[in-house]
Amino acid sequence: MALETSVIQNKLIENFGLKVSDFIQIHDIFTFEVAPDSILEVMQFLRDDATMRFNFLTDVCGIHYPDYEKERQFAVVYHMHNWVDNVRIRIKCYLNGDNPEIDSVTPLFLGANWQERETYDFFGIIFKGHPQLKRILNMDEMTVFPMRKEFPLEDGGRTDKDDRFFGRTKQNC
Repeated sequence: MALETSVIQNKLIENFGLKVSDFIQIHDIFTFEVAPDSILEVMQFLRDDATMRFNFLTDVCGIHYPDYEKERQFAVVYHMHNWVDNVRIRIKCYLNGDNPEIDSVTPLFLGANWQERETYDFFGIIFKGHPQLKRILNMDEMTVFPMRKEFPLEDGGRTDKDDRFFGRTKQNC
């Protein structure tokens, strides 16, 4: 019998109470929020429990919400997959904008190593306990995190680009 979302939700609430919340089904992925200080214990439970069996970490990524309240300006999103029942879940952890940090899940899933490094590289989210948290794609000398929405998409000082060629100016009638 397939693993039902109600079973996942009930077992999580039973074991973690208010540390898990906001359960919702978005298309075919069951999504919920986990308190950042509980991510390791929740993910270990999801991996090791005989019913859950979420044995594969598919993805770790970051999101920047500059317009949200300070306590929820960043999020780390995890996707896990139970290969036995073919069930996928999404876990969201919201982080403080002044100090975006969360425990590394590399002790549970070695594949998280590069994914956490990429998230750090682009968003500046600190993964506490990561074995080698340093930039993976950008230059080590960079002092900014380019996926944060506080940085402009385009360089305002470019002289090689004429907005008329991109339909960004009004036509004179």
